[in-house]
Amino acid sequence: MKKSITFLFLILASFFCFAQELTQPPSGNNQRASVSQNIGLVKVTIDYSSPDVHGPNGEDRTGHIWGELVHYGFIDQGFGTSKAAPWRAGSNENTTITFSHDVKIEGKDIKAGTYGLFLDVEKEGPWSWIFSKNSTSWGSYTYDPKEDALRVQTTAVDAPYTEWLTYGFDDRGPSSATALLQWEKKRIPMKIEVPNVNDLYVAEMRKELRAYTGFSYQNWANAAQFCVQHKMNLEEALTWADAAISMPFIGVENFTTLQTKSMVLDALGRSTESEAIMDKAIKHPTATVQSIHQYGRTLLAAGKTQKAIDVFKLNRQLNPGDTFTTYVGLARGYTAAGDKKNAIKNWEIAIKNLPENQKGNLKFYESELAKLKG
Repeated sequence: MKKSITFLFLILASFFCFAQELTQPPSGNNQRASVSQNIGLVKVTIDYSSPDVHGPNGEDRTGHIWGELVHYGFIDQGFGTSKAAPWRAGSNENTTITFSHDVKIEGKDIKAGTYGLFLDVEKEGPWSWIFSKNSTSWGSYTYDPKEDALRVQTTAVDAPYTEWLTYGFDDRGPSSATALLQWEKKRIPMKIEVPNVNDLYVAEMRKELRAYTGFSYQNWANAAQFCVQHKMNLEEALTWADAAISMPFIGVENFTTLQTKSMVLDALGRSTESEAIMDKAIKHPTATVQSIHQYGRTLLAAGKTQKAIDVFKLNRQLNPGDTFTTYVGLARGYTAAGDKKNAIKNWEIAIKNLPENQKGNLKFYESELAKLKG
């Protein structure tokens, strides 16, 4: 009997040691929160616990947050292994920040991954964000500077009153954003940059073109156009443009795909080949009045006036039924060439045949004609 009781005691003791913790409200009712922001393909996520200015008993702590509730510098908190701990940049468990790709913080490199996020709050001078390789601790009680992945300085600024400690993102652009902590009457920013944001897009396109996405000629053309737009990866872009035109079972030769190849060749400095491809494109059965007209305007913008006039003449020849756009093109071309007589003639014909959807631009066209006559 004595052995049985001892065995039962050991079983019960083992059960209580390994029993799961009961789910209850968070300590101090500081609710967990999470905020994410994409910078191009890069996703940044901050997970934190959010205390409020008024505290668990409703006491107003305005004016007593910075330097009191949130300590200055590095301190011995009287618990844990750390004798010089920064603020946990939130409450309860570690505040963490996760980067899906490598980024720069305030101009300094940091690798993709999840980091414990701490803040060195100073009474005078700059504050510092601290990114720790240890992201699983409770608070900063076991903070170890040897685990720092990065420290960057920041400047706290005055801000509108915020009751709940809140993280967010501001100044969002294609390749950067500013993450910020705002609480009470302070805002503490950190600039996050993705210097190779377009390289990441190209890498993703390269991968996707080898999958089902690559079964569409439009996607090959779009990938090539992206490279031209951003002046990058042009040699590979040329192979993508060729694939859009002639890849077996997928490629389609039309005005758009031919123009795409011409754009890549032009970006590569191969202007003679580029013009030859565009001459083919504007004579292709898929070329529309508007597409030829826009190409002519592109030539005007590049200062190739005579070439533009030739394109506008071709547009008129190929599309005799169009009595507006083709004449507008000629009017613009002759205006650029300083041939007022022919410019006036073509503006007058175009205005006479103004379509309904262009009535809102009538005053502009009339002003262009008036300038020539004046």
